[in-house]
Amino acid sequence: MRVYVPATVPMLRQLVAEREIFPIGATAFAVTPALREAYASGDDEELAEVAMLEAARAALRLLAAEREAVVEDGEPAAARPSGGPVYRRAVIAADVAGAKLRPDLDDAVVKLAGPIGYDRIASIHVDLAEAEPEVAKAVDVIDAADLGDADAEFVLGDAEDHQLAWYAAQELPFLLDLL
Repeated sequence: MRVYVPATVPMLRQLVAEREIFPIGATAFAVTPALREAYASGDDEELAEVAMLEAARAALRLLAAEREAVVEDGEPAAARPSGGPVYRRAVIAADVAGAKLRPDLDDAVVKLAGPIGYDRIASIHVDLAEAEPEVAKAVDVIDAADLGDADAEFVLGDAEDHQLAWYAAQELPFLLDLL
């Protein structure tokens, strides 16, 4: 099953270093029967885009959590090596076995059985630099949007208007060097 795992730049760095990743809460997104049922029309490619967008929105929640975390030297956990936080959503597309459907959480949510090895990664999707201002604003309002705030939802829409760039798994180390 192809799954879409929400991630952040520090998580991508960890993936490269450890050659595997275990998503927070074992949560990923996929084209599930419940997602197919929720969309009366749409082919597999369109439904995969929906699952990836759900993962990208979940990445905003991860960015909000990372922003609150502080490493020992007082720098934000999501800081670039050159300084300053990195506000880029990331989604890891991977092919896994053993994912369990969780329609009680959301139509596209699955729970993974274990870590995802680097060799299972199909692609990486990351915001480009021009998305960072809108993504940073979306991180500020993600909780309000989850609670139904229409203005916050509008801000999220500005961030979600930015398409994630596609990278092959072997390109990830080079991408991270550029950030």
